[in-house]
Amino acid sequence: MSSGSKKVIYAALIGNGLIAICKFSAAAFTGSSAMLSEGVHSLVDTGNQVLMLHGLRKANRKADSKHPFGYGMELYFWAFVVAILIFALGSGISLYEGIKHIRHPEPISDPTLNYVVLGLSMLFEGWAWSVAYKEFQETKTEKSLWRSIIRSKDPTIFTVLLEDTAAMLGLVAAFVGIFLAQMLEIPELDGAASVIISIILGTVAVVLAFECKGLLIGESASDDVIDGIYAIVAEDPRITGVNELLTMHMGPRDILVNVSLDFNDDLQADEVESAISAFETRIKGGFPEVKRVFIEAQSFIGHRKSIKIEN
Repeated sequence: MSSGSKKVIYAALIGNGLIAICKFSAAAFTGSSAMLSEGVHSLVDTGNQVLMLHGLRKANRKADSKHPFGYGMELYFWAFVVAILIFALGSGISLYEGIKHIRHPEPISDPTLNYVVLGLSMLFEGWAWSVAYKEFQETKTEKSLWRSIIRSKDPTIFTVLLEDTAAMLGLVAAFVGIFLAQMLEIPELDGAASVIISIILGTVAVVLAFECKGLLIGESASDDVIDGIYAIVAEDPRITGVNELLTMHMGPRDILVNVSLDFNDDLQADEVESAISAFETRIKGGFPEVKRVFIEAQSFIGHRKSIKIEN
């Protein structure tokens, strides 16, 4: 279990919990639709952090007879549940509240409290976002932030980062909506801000669901790991070629490697066994995230025939 992941989640949990209380209090006193939507948003985010911590705990269980490859993918499942909750609860309720206040607008009684709460929320949310961003910067593998999110195998950090980004954008939308509703005396704009918040949350939910789906159905290891394994093969004169190399993430830091190798025909059985052991040791030594390596000694022609039989 990554200590960095837990730190990010706890920071978001504390921040969102405090923010949710403030927002609901302001919504109750002022009747602002945008503030109520923001309160729901923060409440959903708080629940999401609890689910992510639950997922981390479940994923950390040791492998057993029923799950011989461990429980790492539990984390991917709970991250997917988080995406669904953001869409169904956060986006859905915000859209409902926005449409309701556009159709039946109510003037905001005293927006001052809303501004104070929004300002405090931006401070809390900005702190949580900075913690998530700093941790993500330390783990990202690409120059582009977006490509790093796509390639990341740890949903805890990029989920919190996207949630906090959506929260910051939502706070800006709520502030603008409340301000314009007050200055222009058009209370419908408060409801329109809720609709915009709904769109922001829905977009983030779709992105998270798409990324978690890829992890759930099995994603390969990074190019660095795959290229590194090929390099290890190239350095061993006992191995004449790689017939097939398959990798899959069973968890953020748990990679399964399945490789079919063609060994030199002059090797004796005990020499092949020694080569296999050395190859496995080098892979695990070079890439600690590789937990299991399955090696099949097979000629290229035999491998091609087995593929034809399977197909």
